[in-house]
Amino acid sequence: MATRSLWGARTKLALSATALIGGGAAANVATSDDPSMTLKLYTTVPPRLIRDAMTATAIAFDYEYSLWGLPEGSSEREKTKQEVHLRSARKLQELCFSNGGIYIKLGQHLGQLEYLVPQEYVQTMRDSMLNKCPVSSYEQVCEVSRKSLEICLIKYVILVIFAEFDPAPIASASLAQVHVARNHDGEKVAVKVQHTHMTDTAAADCATVDFIVNTLHWIFPSFDYRWLIDEMRESLPKELDFINEAKNSEKCWKTFRSFLLILQLMYMHQRCIGI
Repeated sequence: MATRSLWGARTKLALSATALIGGGAAANVATSDDPSMTLKLYTTVPPRLIRDAMTATAIAFDYEYSLWGLPEGSSEREKTKQEVHLRSARKLQELCFSNGGIYIKLGQHLGQLEYLVPQEYVQTMRDSMLNKCPVSSYEQVCEVSRKSLEICLIKYVILVIFAEFDPAPIASASLAQVHVARNHDGEKVAVKVQHTHMTDTAAADCATVDFIVNTLHWIFPSFDYRWLIDEMRESLPKELDFINEAKNSEKCWKTFRSFLLILQLMYMHQRCIGI
């Protein structure tokens, strides 16, 4: 009983320290010179951080408490571990949906790592994260467009850029959503717009997740998912860079256009020689 009480005190201490220090770190990373943005960050980051800390600490403690004293390799330990895996996966799933943004991206990534993480996590994330993503409102879409183009005076700048723009998205993913529009030449196009919270809190979210994972590893050495943070740190900036994505799309189109041209020439050659 004394040991369990000690774990409880240690968990509370870890939660308090994570919320206090991590909040400062995340805010410092994401704070801008824009007063309205600063206010928004200070009202959105702390609740997300608290959810992070509570969920991560609960998961880590569940493993330590539930497996305490069970012999390695025993059938009882394996059965208990599977139960903890499932409970923890559901806690993580709830956190991802509550925070949104990169957290859903993280959940989707976990759903593809069946060779690295327990099957309970993989299946839970696959069943929920791939077809349930947040949708930004039309007002938020306009605000993201205005900020991206650095046009301060025109709130509905998107109506200036396009002749028609459907305010309801046809698809939404973890980082962005897609709208159907028509430009002033009459061409029908697809417009991909980042979710507003991605542009506001992505840096803070990355710093928060990084801090919590490292803190938990320090308190519970067996709970080591630092490699996941390294992968996220490398891939997320690329996925948020839509200018780079547009360039890649152009490269892809040019490659396929050349390929289609070759196929057409081969087809014409075959027709000419009577094959």
